[in-house]
Amino acid sequence: MAGGGNKGSGRPAKKKSPSKGTGGNVRRGLEGKGATPPAHLRHWHKDKARTERIDREEKGGGSSSARPSISSRTTVRTRRSEDAPEYIGGRNPVVEALRAGVPASTLYVAMRIDNDDRVRESIRLAANNGIAMLEVGRDKLDRITEGAIHQGMALQIPAYDYAHPEDLVRIAQDAGEAPLIVALDSVTDPRNLGAIARSATAFGAHGMVIPSRRSAGVTGGAWKTSAGTLATMTVARAANLTAALREYRDAGLFVIGLDGEGTVDIGDSDLLDGPLVVVVGSEGKGLSRLIRESCDMIVRIPMQGSAESLNAGVAAGIALYEVARQRRR
Repeated sequence: MAGGGNKGSGRPAKKKSPSKGTGGNVRRGLEGKGATPPAHLRHWHKDKARTERIDREEKGGGSSSARPSISSRTTVRTRRSEDAPEYIGGRNPVVEALRAGVPASTLYVAMRIDNDDRVRESIRLAANNGIAMLEVGRDKLDRITEGAIHQGMALQIPAYDYAHPEDLVRIAQDAGEAPLIVALDSVTDPRNLGAIARSATAFGAHGMVIPSRRSAGVTGGAWKTSAGTLATMTVARAANLTAALREYRDAGLFVIGLDGEGTVDIGDSDLLDGPLVVVVGSEGKGLSRLIRESCDMIVRIPMQGSAESLNAGVAAGIALYEVARQRRR
């Protein structure tokens, strides 16, 4: 049977009229809701972000740029910003830093800590110097010291304000003395930097210069090892250490490199009593090729026995002692 129509009726089907009241809604739906308002006008966005941030901090997750852990046993850590504060942990390092006048901002003390002489002195020094004090849980101390031994105390210090390499020569000139500068070539252990700063202070150096890349900086670990001497030792940062050494030579300073493969014993050098830069090499590789070529002389510390080399901090201390000894003649 050809044609449409109602089934079995034999009559043609009526045309269905369009339904009413839908066209306007469809058009408005296609128009969208306009531009997304900025974040500061979306209260739901701010509340959600704040809640997530608090949850991360309570769990020790860090900043919003941190990625979640891959597994329950793997922690992904973000790189510390250069302008982030540093922390010194431990009762002896904290009290020594406060005695030395380290520019601290906050003293953290664990709840229900046993008050020994170091704790009482630290609290007294902090109060006298206007340093804020906070009583916190040990889990908070574990986080800010990154798991280091803190003995219930930590000291927050602001990011170090590095000098320019030229400033170190000016410090010596203002003191009316021949410049003595210590340069570190890719020393990556902050404890060695702190130990060298301690020796540099003890033997009259006017400052230290470090490269801005592939080198330890003035961190909490360096402050701790320096026993507070970094508060008085000026540290400069050079974008290019080779260029900085060249500028020192142009200014009339001699540059000697400290290396076990040197051909001259440091005690036999005739450059130690003049304006001087002592370059200490890295812990494993010693002086790099470009730095070695920038030196006026490569000297060594004579040793006996089976020891092939010395720790960078120990070697710098011995070399600086010899420089100070010859300058006292």
